[in-house]
Amino acid sequence: MFLSKRAQSINPSPTLAIEAKAKALKAAGEDIISFGAGEPDFDTPQNIKDAAINAINSGFTKYCPVAGTPDLKAAIATKLKRENNLEYEDNQIIVSCGAKHSLYNLFQAVLDPKDEIILPAPYWVSYPDMAALAGAKVKVIKTKEREGFKISPEKLKAAIGKRTKALVLNSPSNPCGCAYTLEELQKIATICLEHKILIFSDEIYEKLIYDNFKSYSIANVSKEVKDITVVINGVSKAYAMTGWRIGYTAGPKEIINAMTTIQSQSTSNPTSIAMKAATEALNGSQDSVENMRAEFEKRRDFIVNRLNKIKGISCTFPRGAFYVFPNIKKLLGKTYNGKVVTTCGELAQYLLERAKVAVVPGAAFGADGFIRLSYATSMDNIKNGLDRIEEALK
Repeated sequence: MFLSKRAQSINPSPTLAIEAKAKALKAAGEDIISFGAGEPDFDTPQNIKDAAINAINSGFTKYCPVAGTPDLKAAIATKLKRENNLEYEDNQIIVSCGAKHSLYNLFQAVLDPKDEIILPAPYWVSYPDMAALAGAKVKVIKTKEREGFKISPEKLKAAIGKRTKALVLNSPSNPCGCAYTLEELQKIATICLEHKILIFSDEIYEKLIYDNFKSYSIANVSKEVKDITVVINGVSKAYAMTGWRIGYTAGPKEIINAMTTIQSQSTSNPTSIAMKAATEALNGSQDSVENMRAEFEKRRDFIVNRLNKIKGISCTFPRGAFYVFPNIKKLLGKTYNGKVVTTCGELAQYLLERAKVAVVPGAAFGADGFIRLSYATSMDNIKNGLDRIEEALK
């Protein structure tokens, strides 16, 4: 065996693995409805595609600055000022190959072996493995459904230890769609300041919020909090640009400089054409974002109400993102064909085999007893998929 211990210590992304399996079954002729992928089913808006086409036709296909083109970094700074009331200089911003790459660079730049990060569960599947790749450890804070899947100041304070380096905060969140109010963020920020720990604020779903909820960055709390906060965002979710792979980070200069050095030795610059498209996404009309958000809200309302009509399932309304995280604990312990379903993973396997529906087990997010469904798919798929689930569970 020639593999490193590091490579052997991590797992492939469960969400991508399930989506790959669903696509393979579809390719084999199976009629699969997938609720797996966190990918908008809308096409990238035309003005953004036109910007990419113009970049190709004008020959903008060469190497670019490692941390991103000046026009895209300026567009990011303008966006952060306009929408988030946050001011950053050019050397406080780096563009990477998707928000996942941004987070990977950040973990590599900040975390040392034996450092610890605090992770509220349920959490996005890649955070623990990114920490492991940096040699760091994860301290998980279990949250409760009845508390909106959000951490309390008391739980955060109790989790902080001598090796704690950072808190990872994802609001609105994947997988449960929870989002923090400004008052809640203020209480969390106060504790982070007291204990001198960084805040990694993953804000990739900030534009996908519902019920007139106001989304804030924790960096809005104060200048002192902004100085210990690293903001991660991107264009994938809000602009239906998942395949374009453009994410960005804004934060303290020394951290951004370290991330830039790391990126210079891995990917170098993100794709030049995609950066032109992302510049247009941020600078151009935002009408398409609101149109998609409004459609997601309709789907959210339907899927939550429909799930709550299925015996054995209960589901709360998420504040943001495009996922629901229903509780399926009442279904565990039941049998089919003489086999007892004891975990959310076994239930997900049953639904794939029996209902031809792909969902993601909650255990992948640190929360057994739940499953995640993405409603970033058509209303027809949502209706048909839930009908299949209900029939399979009878």
